[in-house]
Amino acid sequence: MGDDAVQRHDAATWSPLDSGDWYAARYATTALRDALLRAGLEKDFPYLRADLNAFGHGFVELGRVSPATAERLAELLRLALASASQRLEEGDDLDTEDDAGRD
Repeated sequence: MGDDAVQRHDAATWSPLDSGDWYAARYATTALRDALLRAGLEKDFPYLRADLNAFGHGFVELGRVSPATAERLAELLRLALASASQRLEEGDDLDTEDDAGRD
């Protein structure tokens, strides 16, 4: 009977480090942070973090941002989408640029 208690996990022993969702959220947060750094927005997202909800599902917390930051982010997304759309219309493969430097 004592062995059964040791092998079971309960809420008191659960750790986010035991969750693949935690690592997925952390990886996504890091990727977003890196993109925000390149865009010069690193100080505009002070609440950016990886987290888990009560059910253990990972998510990325963006937090509150100023209206100016939201407008800047929206413009960056519009530009990225327009660029991707233009490249597709021209027949370019979106992965060509990334693959060229890997040889």
